[in-house]
Amino acid sequence: MKEQASWKQLIQLIRMTNPPKVTLGIAMVLSVITTFAGLAIPLLTSRLIDHFSLADLNTTTIIWIVVAFILQAVAGGVSVYFLAHTGQRIISSLRERLWNKLLILPVSYYDQHETGDTVSRITNDTSIIKNLITDHLTGFVTGLISIIGTIGVLLFLDWRLTLVMFSIIPLSLIVVIPIGKKMVSISRSLQNETAKFSATATRVLAEIRLVKASNAEDVESNRGQDGIKTLYRFGIKEGIIQAIMAPMISSMIIVVLVFVIGYGGLRVSQGEMTAGELVAFFIYLFQIIMPITQIGAFFTEFQKTIGATEKVISILEQDEEKLSTGELIKDKHKSLSYDSVSFGYDSTTKVIDDVSFTVNPGTVTAIVGPSGSGKTTLFALFEQFYNPNNGVIKWGDIPIPHFSLRAWRREIGYVSQESPLYAGTIRENILYGSDTDKTEEELKSAAQMAYADFFIDELPNGYETEVGERGIKLSGGQRQRIAIARALLRDPHILMLDEATSSLDSQSEVVVQQALNNLMKGRSTLVIAHRLSTVVNADQIVFLEKGKITGVGTHEELLRNHELYREFAIQQLQTQQ
Repeated sequence: MKEQASWKQLIQLIRMTNPPKVTLGIAMVLSVITTFAGLAIPLLTSRLIDHFSLADLNTTTIIWIVVAFILQAVAGGVSVYFLAHTGQRIISSLRERLWNKLLILPVSYYDQHETGDTVSRITNDTSIIKNLITDHLTGFVTGLISIIGTIGVLLFLDWRLTLVMFSIIPLSLIVVIPIGKKMVSISRSLQNETAKFSATATRVLAEIRLVKASNAEDVESNRGQDGIKTLYRFGIKEGIIQAIMAPMISSMIIVVLVFVIGYGGLRVSQGEMTAGELVAFFIYLFQIIMPITQIGAFFTEFQKTIGATEKVISILEQDEEKLSTGELIKDKHKSLSYDSVSFGYDSTTKVIDDVSFTVNPGTVTAIVGPSGSGKTTLFALFEQFYNPNNGVIKWGDIPIPHFSLRAWRREIGYVSQESPLYAGTIRENILYGSDTDKTEEELKSAAQMAYADFFIDELPNGYETEVGERGIKLSGGQRQRIAIARALLRDPHILMLDEATSSLDSQSEVVVQQALNNLMKGRSTLVIAHRLSTVVNADQIVFLEKGKITGVGTHEELLRNHELYREFAIQQLQTQQ
């Protein structure tokens, strides 16, 4: 049942990609023509041998042999091209589906799956599926046709010699089938281990600076070596199976050849068979060996493909974010409210517990509290990366899930502590996520308000300067100002500032804070901050402890009424002094 379901899954996956049926059909027809042309050549050759003489060459037979060779070569070549074209179309469509799917999967999916493993699905697994279609599917179909046709011709030529030749096959299958199953198991394990190693390599190389800064080269070297050794062990097991299979198949072929030579020679000497028919028998024998090998390779590759198909389908069947469904935001001057919101990343622990507060239009609300109190999770819920387990977040009187997710996130400008940048130019990073019709004046105005124009103009290539992977060629303050310019260019109504100045030196912090003040004008702002000096002027401060709100008010009100906030303030004041 599982095998049938696997076949159905693979066919379903291929049908999803809307393959070019005409091209595939032509390729299959040409492959069949190639097969029949190959079957005709030994028969024609046998006739040429049986009637061969230098004085009277059979010109017609020679012409037909040449025609068969040309037909086989041309039809085979065109078939291979059409199959490659079809395979590439299918895989291109499949990768496009996977890529688009991965972009609209919720953040929770990436919490549970390593990036490297996911990348392996879109590259390695799709390549395995392509190889089956391009390299093995036609070989399987034409191989079956070739075997059936060859057996028919052999029985016609000499049924006794044919039965002798095939008598060894059942005995061989008793040994070959169990070994083949073992080979399939090893191949699938090797495939899974390759994906795991790919995930490890992606993680380490993406964080290579952390690895070096932590002197963790030896640790990662050991982890990598463990993965490489595991791959080595599976590779050796695969090699052992191949070492058993190869001589076994060779021995079987030699035994068959001995039978054919011995018994066939006897029948020729007795006049029951012509020399040309015996030669044809040998050619057909070699023609039947190749298809059997192709069919065996097909089933081995098919098992690998089933594993890849299951993993690809598991991604395509994941629940996705509904980006374009819902209402548009018409009134952008409404309050934002958390109403009895609770949330946990699993069923055992609540990260946010019954949180309620309101952000009025055009005001600044700061969220402060000890590390691990759930501040960043509140932001993630607001951006709808996750849905609350209980309670609701509202824009005015409307729960935010009622709005189109694209429209909702378009109204949010987010500046984080990390300020992630893409490898590319400063221009590309500022424009990232904005409408495509932004003008040069709007771009430079956003950079100016973010106080980024000073350092950009000093760079040799200005806005065309490459920032490097994750913006490594820029300082922390410069990256923050690029992120602020990006938010300004989007012109959002709601701002989310997550520790936006906590990792900066005092000089950079002053400049970035000035840029943030420009960004916050006329916008509803939510701020997470460890430095109370950056939020003392907020319209309200929400104090969060272990997922619960223990105080709401202005800086002065919390100083008077909230003991832990007062300790925070006194401690930071003494530190600054």
